[in-house]
Amino acid sequence: MAVAVPLFFLLGVPLGYGLGRGRGRLVAALDFLVSLPLVLPPMAVGFFLLLLLGREGVLGASLQRWFGLEIVFGFPGLALAAVTAGIPLMVRPIQAAVRGDLMRLVELSAVLGKSPLTTFVRVVMPHCRKSIAAGLFLATGRALGEVGVSLLLGGDIIGRTNTVSLEIYNAVFTGDFLRAGLLSGLLAAVSLALVLALKRTGSG
Repeated sequence: MAVAVPLFFLLGVPLGYGLGRGRGRLVAALDFLVSLPLVLPPMAVGFFLLLLLGREGVLGASLQRWFGLEIVFGFPGLALAAVTAGIPLMVRPIQAAVRGDLMRLVELSAVLGKSPLTTFVRVVMPHCRKSIAAGLFLATGRALGEVGVSLLLGGDIIGRTNTVSLEIYNAVFTGDFLRAGLLSGLLAAVSLALVLALKRTGSG
């Protein structure tokens, strides 16, 4: 989560803004790709990413050969799984917030001679702050509960790539229901805190 949450912000905010105001086939294709983790089973998403980024994958082999970077069965795989699972829920609230009055404010800022970067920081970000916060809460909650993509990209290696959700799976599989219950309670408490934070954001 220490890696995924900043990535949700750094990738999700500009992506949601671009998809919200963009038009055309390229934008539609990107919007489709962002939506895939919401409609495809997690195992299917993980399988396709494994084919793409595995040691013999189209991108994975090149990354390994040229940069010595191995994505799957390591921490990068877990981070990618978390971001993949949560990024649609980060993008959607921002994408919805961009449409409407914001575009009129963006156009007014351009008329006043402000640069696109200044407009983004001083106009777009403040206007979308509640949507950004809501997206972060939703994406973080989704990433915490992710199992399918994490299992295929991380490998569930004990002490190395096992997440809390995977530990619940392992505990149930080995019959350690007390450990599974405690970990499930921990995730439930974190999820409740995220829901309360989301409600406060919506009413604030």
